[in-house]
Amino acid sequence: MPAVNVIVHPVKDLARAKSLYAALLGIEPYVDQPYYVGFRPGGVELGLDPKGHAKGMTGPVAYWAVDDLDGHLQRLVDAGATVRQPVTDVGGGRRIATVADADGNVIGLQSDG
Repeated sequence: MPAVNVIVHPVKDLARAKSLYAALLGIEPYVDQPYYVGFRPGGVELGLDPKGHAKGMTGPVAYWAVDDLDGHLQRLVDAGATVRQPVTDVGGGRRIATVADADGNVIGLQSDG
């Protein structure tokens, strides 16, 4: 069964957002790169994406961990979802994709293999 394990926030000022979320969470990021900052509070990854708005993100996106990314993506499309970001390799064996439901809500899918 899929479970949410990553929530990504689009941010315009990465340094400012990193400082704010570090203060909120009381921890430093485990990934701190110009293209992504990631924290892991309580087993859930909270990511900051400075290019998120350019990718069409209008707010935080929850990514559901799935074993078969391509299969889940196709099932969602067959059920009426619209692909927002096709399957993309983001490094380290992780692949992601996003779809929008009929109301424009964005659903993220993520697979580590």
